[in-house]
Amino acid sequence: MTTFSYEPLTPTSFLRRAAYVFSDRPAVSDGDRAHTYAQLWSRSSRLAGALAGLGIERGQRVAALAPNSAALLEAHNGVPLAGAVLVPMNTRQKPGELSAILSHSGARALIYDESLGANARDAVARTGHDVALIEVGGDGDDYESLLAGADEYAVDVDESDVLSINYTSGTTGQPKGVMYSHRGAYLQALAMAFQSQMQADSVYLWTLPMFHCDGWCFTWGVSAAGALHLCLRAIDTDEIWRLIRERGVTHMSAAPTVLNMIANCGAAAAGPAPRTIHVDTGGAPPSPTLLSALADLNMEVTHLYGLTESYGPIMICQWQPEWNDLDAARQAELRSRQGVANVVGERPRVLDDNDEDVPADGLTEGEIALRGNNVMLGYFNDEEQTRAVTNSGWLRTGDVGVMHPSGYVELSDRKKDVIISGGENIASVEVERTIESHEGVLEAAVVARPDEKWGETPVAFVTLREGAQVDAAAIIAHVRERIADYKAPREVHFGELPKTSTGKISKHVLRDSLAGDA
Repeated sequence: MTTFSYEPLTPTSFLRRAAYVFSDRPAVSDGDRAHTYAQLWSRSSRLAGALAGLGIERGQRVAALAPNSAALLEAHNGVPLAGAVLVPMNTRQKPGELSAILSHSGARALIYDESLGANARDAVARTGHDVALIEVGGDGDDYESLLAGADEYAVDVDESDVLSINYTSGTTGQPKGVMYSHRGAYLQALAMAFQSQMQADSVYLWTLPMFHCDGWCFTWGVSAAGALHLCLRAIDTDEIWRLIRERGVTHMSAAPTVLNMIANCGAAAAGPAPRTIHVDTGGAPPSPTLLSALADLNMEVTHLYGLTESYGPIMICQWQPEWNDLDAARQAELRSRQGVANVVGERPRVLDDNDEDVPADGLTEGEIALRGNNVMLGYFNDEEQTRAVTNSGWLRTGDVGVMHPSGYVELSDRKKDVIISGGENIASVEVERTIESHEGVLEAAVVARPDEKWGETPVAFVTLREGAQVDAAAIIAHVRERIADYKAPREVHFGELPKTSTGKISKHVLRDSLAGDA
């Protein structure tokens, strides 16, 4: 291929372009901090120079632990500009979980916000290799000092290089590092900006964690449009409504549980948003009641489907103009579907056990399968797990669904034992192992109970050792001391666990028992 007709695709090119096309336009607002696009590019490229000065080499990993902030946005550009690989970490995780990610990824440095300093330092202390600590904020503000002493810097990359590693617990409870490429993130960022119809006067409120699938690649997609990144460090419905009314928010992304909080808080009573807000949501489909409430607040909701392995949303419930004339019940039914491939994706399939497509009748169930440029490169240092989900040439999602005659996919069940609570994935086996680490516990099983607010909540069934005296509060406290609070069971039942003839725990029996006492 001739040199004048090819440039490697990398999402950092969106910020590079914005630095001259939208030079003086506001790029990011983070509390008292505000930067133009020219400044955001300069700071990000100087972060790349600072990392190079620390000896970070191409392909080495740099972790980040921070709330939605200017610094985390800069890391999404500066780390790959240095040729390094970004490892964004969940701010809700405990030091032991963070240390496991640092160890598995082999991260050479950790950029962390001062508000998470105790967890960051504890995690590094537990890690079996040297990790350079770079604090953002605080008395010394290592981060600003590094930027002040660095020159702008960027290395050439191959579009197939690993850009970032996003960790998901999956069903094993062990961290799996999902590798994203520069090319995949570039295309997914374009898809997000295009599908949400983002423009230069758009204002994107960061209600979605930037650490989650690199913020569904909006970390780069917003910059592609030249829009404003409006940072929100924590979910606070009063603050969300203040920003909506004072800053003219036009876009945001959130799980249905967060949207429910926004729609039903006291601040919502002041009336609808002054500008129409495009809202993207994933996980459980929003209920007709929630959709109606959001519509009254001038919020238009689009349902998406994806997973960490697909850079976030790989399918979109593409709204057809003709559907506007349908009654509300039919519209809600259509909105609940996971949809079709986004604009850069390949058409999804629903497969039977023989890797054949199930009939597109809206009734026959199969496993949803994906492939394309916005599907992961694989799991970091885990070829066995990569082969297990891709041996058919398609990514087997573990989600069960149907294919409608229209070509729209609808999720019907989850094949994996993953609990989705408030938009967060919880691996049941991880919670089970944590419960079983209690000295009084013989064995445990964790399943999901449907929940109106959270979508699902974890419920534990526990068999105690003979003579052990342990109550539910002790089990819950034991879990919360070791892993993120949101993973802890909301209730605990004690007794013998039902099992199959081969000794496997019959989780369907446990789920049925919860349905019976609803």
